[in-house]
Amino acid sequence: MNEGRRTNPIQWLLIGGALLFLTVLFFPRPSGATDLEITKVLEMAAAGQVATIEVRGEKLNVTTTDGQTFSSRKEGSVSVLELLDMRGIETGAEGIQINVKGEGLSFSGLFLSALPLIIFVGLMFYMLRRARGGIGQMMSIGKSRAKLVVDPPSVTFDDVAGADEAKQELAEIVEFLRTPEKFAKLGAKLPRGVLLAGPPGTGKTLISRAVAGEAGVPFFSISGSEFVEMFVGVGASRVRDLFNQAKERQPAIVFIDEIDAVGRHRGAGIGGGSDEREQTLNQILVQMDGFDDRSNVIVIAATNRPDILDPALLRPGRFDRQVTMNLPDARGREAILRVHLKGKPVLEDVDLPTLARLTHGFSGADLANLANEAAILAARQNKSGISFQDLEEAVDRIFAGPARRSRQVSEKEREIVAYHEAGHALVAASLADADPVHKVTIVPRGAAGGYTRLLPDEDRGLWSKSQFEATLAMMLGGQTAEAIVLGDITTGASNDLQNASTIARKMVTEYGMSEELGPRTFGAGQDLVFLGKELTQSPNYSDAVAERIDAEIEGFLCKARETATVVLEANRTKLTLLANRLLTEETMEGPELQELLAGAMDEVPLATD
Repeated sequence: MNEGRRTNPIQWLLIGGALLFLTVLFFPRPSGATDLEITKVLEMAAAGQVATIEVRGEKLNVTTTDGQTFSSRKEGSVSVLELLDMRGIETGAEGIQINVKGEGLSFSGLFLSALPLIIFVGLMFYMLRRARGGIGQMMSIGKSRAKLVVDPPSVTFDDVAGADEAKQELAEIVEFLRTPEKFAKLGAKLPRGVLLAGPPGTGKTLISRAVAGEAGVPFFSISGSEFVEMFVGVGASRVRDLFNQAKERQPAIVFIDEIDAVGRHRGAGIGGGSDEREQTLNQILVQMDGFDDRSNVIVIAATNRPDILDPALLRPGRFDRQVTMNLPDARGREAILRVHLKGKPVLEDVDLPTLARLTHGFSGADLANLANEAAILAARQNKSGISFQDLEEAVDRIFAGPARRSRQVSEKEREIVAYHEAGHALVAASLADADPVHKVTIVPRGAAGGYTRLLPDEDRGLWSKSQFEATLAMMLGGQTAEAIVLGDITTGASNDLQNASTIARKMVTEYGMSEELGPRTFGAGQDLVFLGKELTQSPNYSDAVAERIDAEIEGFLCKARETATVVLEANRTKLTLLANRLLTEETMEGPELQELLAGAMDEVPLATD
């Protein structure tokens, strides 16, 4: 049963007060009981039966000649004297005694008069308390929200793997902070700032925490988005407060994560130079430039978009050093895996070098997630340790999602998927410039009915034209196999066609691999980093050239399909054998797969050029 949301008692008090106020406002108080109507009082006065009349505003207290008292009321606009005079009734010493007294304000009347003010003050107080800290929060809105770490964190450089060059650059910063006199003797000045740039998940934040752990100095950590609020001037005020705190505790480190939130190029797009974000950036520039030579405060910033930062941030004197955090290579991935598997029970069959090759393109965060997923899988099966099978299954889950073995798939669809994946595998195994095939499966994962995974022999920084052409042929091998064996094609190749088209377009427009168009690039950048900065840019080629580009892209794709057709026709027997084995076993990998694919290249009668 879901527990209802707890209501604050102040809410009920305010609601009750508001209802009471509305009741008093729209439903007037009753006039009160009267013993005699005013007309009856005047008749008694004319008959000489009234001795005194005490007037309290609209209320009348009447005393008769025989000592009885009654109450009555009159209209507020007419006085008792006028009423008696109109009837010819004498007042004063010879007639009725009239005593006029103040009405007086009771406690209830005073409370009702002040009720609107009480309700207004109560509502304001409650709203401020609900607004994350109330009045104190409002008064401290210009204060920095940076987290101060004085004690060294548990993370050190030993916990950061796969980034040796970055650790070396930052190790000098740590030594600057520890022993500034060592560098001062040689006339070296403390760097103002260090910019960590790289794709998401490459360890920028982790290595910054490691700097704090190594230096043992106060460490102020804040995100770039925390500077900017809806109120004008708050961001600049927080920047000033942050740097003032750091100067008071120097030597110190200020870490700004995601600095591109406030450090984007000024004057581009909507907002001009007067919006809150640009005022905050201006204040950061002023504060970093305002450090004197004796200041031991270093600013470390992290971003995955260094191309959009304002040039003033990147000039010497601000961020003196730029450290690039790239995706780790095979050796780096192996070191990262060792860090994340340390302390976990790992079985002897785990081959970390092979696992590092399997995780080509993984970032440090991906590898950390891989180790955690493998541990979860091992615990789910009540194992005593993490096996290589668990790690490989975790790789598959990250690549394509969890296996969907409960999905109902018809035999016809399983046959199509089997021939499709067998086509990918045979084309890759037949071309010398393609990567080796590691695994083929028809087990559905995510949106895919199956997949073929290649295992590169080494990390590749440069791609040749022949490697691209072999990759295109492998991508089109699945649909080609469907056409050869089944006489029809399906929608299963949609992702293959999309990726192949992207590669072919880049070969023509970016890499200069088209013999027809020559060594030239085509087209302006498509990343609209700043709204309005590139909207007016037109293509740097004519419509006639655009037609030639499309023709060249089509040529690369058609050549790849022809290559795949030649390979599969020459290996028709192996294609059927592999597809049947997949229908029986669902997954093939290791020596068994390599034995089946062996010799496929020798059966191709034509070259692939």
